[in-house]
Amino acid sequence: MSGAMIRKIAYWTSTGIVAAALLMALSYLTGSEQVVSGFARSGYPQHLRIVLGLVKPAAGIVLLLPGFALLKEWAYAGVTFAWIMAFIAACAIGEGAEVWSLPLVLLGLLIVSYVTRPPGRRLIASTS
Repeated sequence: MSGAMIRKIAYWTSTGIVAAALLMALSYLTGSEQVVSGFARSGYPQHLRIVLGLVKPAAGIVLLLPGFALLKEWAYAGVTFAWIMAFIAACAIGEGAEVWSLPLVLLGLLIVSYVTRPPGRRLIASTS
C-alpha cells in the first residue's frame, strides 16, 4: 500500500470518528438529566451546553464537507480548545481516567486528521 493511500485512510478514519463524536454533541440539546448534571458538576453554565450542542455538530459537518478551508481551520481550532477544556474540567472535578481520557483520545484523532488532510482541504495547499 502506498504512502498516499495510508495517509488517505488515516485522514478519513480519524476525521470520520471525530465528526461522529462532534455530531453526538446534539445530545447536549436534549436537556437530559445526565447532560445537565454533567455540565453542572463541571461548573459550566447551562447556556454553554446549548452553544456547544450547536457548534460542535456544525464543526463536524464542516470537517466532512469539501471546500470551506477557512471554516475548517476554525473548526479544528475550536474543537481543540473545547476538548482541552473538557480534559481540564474532568481532571479538576476528580473524574477517573475513563472520563478524562476520552477528550485526549479525540484530540489525538483530531491531530491526525489535521496533519493528514489533503491539500484541497487546507487553507494554504502544501507541496507535500
